[in-house]
Amino acid sequence: MALLEVRDVTLRFGGIVALDGVSFQVEEGHISGLIGPNGAGKTTAFNVITRLYRPDSGEVLLDGSSILKAPSHKIVRKGVARTFQNIQLFRTMSVLENVLVGAHGRGRKVGQAEALEVLDVVGLRERAQFPAAALPYGIQKRVELARALVAKPRLLLLDEPAGGLNHEEVSELGVFIQKIRDDFDLTVLLVEHHMNLVMSISDDVNVLSFGRKIASGSPAEVQADPAVIEAYLGSDDEHDEPSQDGGVRPVGSDPTHDEPAQDGGVRPVGSDPEHDGPAQDGGDRPVGSDPEGDA
Repeated sequence: MALLEVRDVTLRFGGIVALDGVSFQVEEGHISGLIGPNGAGKTTAFNVITRLYRPDSGEVLLDGSSILKAPSHKIVRKGVARTFQNIQLFRTMSVLENVLVGAHGRGRKVGQAEALEVLDVVGLRERAQFPAAALPYGIQKRVELARALVAKPRLLLLDEPAGGLNHEEVSELGVFIQKIRDDFDLTVLLVEHHMNLVMSISDDVNVLSFGRKIASGSPAEVQADPAVIEAYLGSDDEHDEPSQDGGVRPVGSDPTHDEPAQDGGVRPVGSDPEHDGPAQDGGDRPVGSDPEGDA
């Protein structure tokens, strides 16, 4: 049964179509990947689901009921929590205080004991009183995850949780995501550029390109889909050929070795942060960088 259903959602920023009739489902208890080149609309989809953006048309259903009329600050009460592509912590507050912020939607019954239990889960209890700004980037990501978990969500949206992590840490993260899915009885929607991570832990994958869904299915089906190959490699002869082992080079490859297309095609996987929202000057600005701009 689908816990989350996105139906024919379209969102425009002026003349830019960020989402163009996008539809997909996330089955309850699944880890579902949402992938695509930079600018494909992945974070925009997250912002629609969490009510930071209002779509021009379409519907978003949680457990069969629409959530589009709910204000963004009440989404957590409906069982949806998220992390951000660009870390959004209160830098002068302690780790514990940041985690407690995530529980505000559950009322005043949540105390420090419960927040500390979640910090145990992510291995940060001993740093509970550290100011968030004093922590390394990877540790701050764990604080943000703890803040999401303390909200006791049914649906957890993870926006590039592996960003800034090394190879060993990414592998550990995959095991950890599966563990919290099981331990917290979660459904997970994962946006990530580390394709090895996505393909190794996802039950199913949806692929966006230029605001449209171009493929969906199991990880193996998606990796072999010609539309996905074209979206990542481009359509000219130089970029159309798969790797010699028959796999798709960018799906699961090392992002640091993906060269940008010279014909204005897809930017390298894992290069710049995803630019889903237009800036006032007609350019792109990273979604999540300015909370006021994202609302």
